[in-house]
Amino acid sequence: MNPRTHNLSAQTVSYPSADGAQIEGFLAQPSDLGSFPGVVVIHHLPGYDQATKEMAMKFASQGYAALVPNLYSREAPGAAPDDAAAIARAQGGIPDDQLVSDVEGAARELRGLAGANGKVGVIGHCSGGRQAFLSACRLRLDAAIDCYGAFVVGTPPPESGLKAQPLLDLAPSLSCPLLGLFGADDKFPSPAHVAELEAALRAAGKDYEFHSLAGAGHGFFAVDRPSYRVEAANQGWAFVFDFLGRHLRGAAA
Repeated sequence: MNPRTHNLSAQTVSYPSADGAQIEGFLAQPSDLGSFPGVVVIHHLPGYDQATKEMAMKFASQGYAALVPNLYSREAPGAAPDDAAAIARAQGGIPDDQLVSDVEGAARELRGLAGANGKVGVIGHCSGGRQAFLSACRLRLDAAIDCYGAFVVGTPPPESGLKAQPLLDLAPSLSCPLLGLFGADDKFPSPAHVAELEAALRAAGKDYEFHSLAGAGHGFFAVDRPSYRVEAANQGWAFVFDFLGRHLRGAAA
């Protein structure tokens, strides 16, 4: 990780999704750099919450502009994160095409910032990990990070109410290097799911690196939840900033 931290600014913004809808977002960016990459931060199923916004500010402190789209802007505009998440879950989750449109619009917004170097990555946790992988297969991005994304492989249990479909067949379409961070004790995705995804990426000749973190289950990055594991989270952040530093620094081709 870059040992220097940067001054930053952060604000709530509105930006156009690729499908034309206006999406609320939280934008944090370094205020003392003349050139910087961008990162779309996809929130987890519990919603557009303070913990995810703090992740965006962490990226900004390390020299990245980070934009968190409120994926529930259409379903529950202005609602508290828990309420919005309940409404979205009751509808089976966010449709994949809608998600891709919102990420496409966010990437365009980041590329248009004064000082942007033109490179944009995506990161997501939990459902956002699956959505980060989906985005990297459907859009042209420069780096992608899947943090314990469930149902890239396999389908949700019926009791979850989610309509997410597996994405394994999209592996040949992955447009950029992929970092995967997983808990060794997780069940969704399980080590078997991770191995299946790795085999598909290897067969497709894709650029990826996976890390399974000992003593961690699902949600080990979530500082405000019982699943938080400080050692795994610290290791994970080191992998994140090493990976993004290699793939997003410098001007876009």
